Amino acid sequence: MARFDTNRSAEMEVFVRVVDLGGFTQAARKLRLTPSGVSKLISRLETRLGSRLINRTTRKLTLTEEGQAFYQRAVRILGEMEEAEREAASGAAPRGRLTVNCNIPFGMLHVLPLIPRFLERHPEVTLDLVLTDTLIDLMQERADIAIRVGPLKASRLVARKLGTSRMVVVGTPNYLARFGTPKTPADLTEHRGIGWTFPRIRGGWPFRRGDRTEEAMPPPAARASDGEIARRLALGGVGLARLALFHIGPDIESGRLVPVLQSYNPGDREDIHAVYVGHTAPLPARVRAFIDFLAEHVRVNDPALKRAGDGKWRVA
Repeated sequence: MARFDTNRSAEMEVFVRVVDLGGFTQAARKLRLTPSGVSKLISRLETRLGSRLINRTTRKLTLTEEGQAFYQRAVRILGEMEEAEREAASGAAPRGRLTVNCNIPFGMLHVLPLIPRFLERHPEVTLDLVLTDTLIDLMQERADIAIRVGPLKASRLVARKLGTSRMVVVGTPNYLARFGTPKTPADLTEHRGIGWTFPRIRGGWPFRRGDRTEEAMPPPAARASDGEIARRLALGGVGLARLALFHIGPDIESGRLVPVLQSYNPGDREDIHAVYVGHTAPLPARVRAFIDFLAEHVRVNDPALKRAGDGKWRVA
């Protein structure tokens, strides 16, 4: 049951000031209160919580374990309250810290080049960009937006499609000269593959057989934590890899990587989405602005592979 007789945000603010400034007297001066008034507020807070937050000595104040945990939460809550007030007062102009999580290849090729223009348009936004191929929990990691390539798990997250890219199995000319070019998916058992160090929603590589799609994959010779590492392993001749065409298109056109098993490729596409938490409350202006910006500027429109008359592959 809510306690309307307690100004909990004021208690938090006083507590944070005491910790930040290192004493009751300093906090009292900053807050224009008396030292005894500050001491009473802290005592009331500790009584209400049933935990000692600050160890007091004549020379200094130190936080207890409970006090340290409460301080970290209080700083975050007060910051969010201040940001909410600023947004409401300014007509919800984009401002504040924005945390974006994205896989490494897509982030390097399609997100990073857009960041300067976005920040120039919204100078009051501070961006934290985290590049990783590991699927994160947005709530646990406190991320505002995650950009994901591939099938999405059923969840309460909202998804906005940014584009589509085909997937292709590739190897280097030297690798194929050494191990041979697989003619059917069954041949993959005699090859070496590049897998992942993290779980994927789809376990194997999909191939079309008649009107059915089945999965096959070579035994992994190496595993990569992200798509760029997998690309570099493939370029080094370690094994075959299944990668996004938006990522390795230039390698294919240059001949550094060669597509294989294309006649079995099931028109294999993976959608690219921006996902975010959006059901419980209106989106912060900074989140909406970044998603709209991505939708406006990202250009990944289902590129396809075609073989030219000279036998070389082209991305169309």
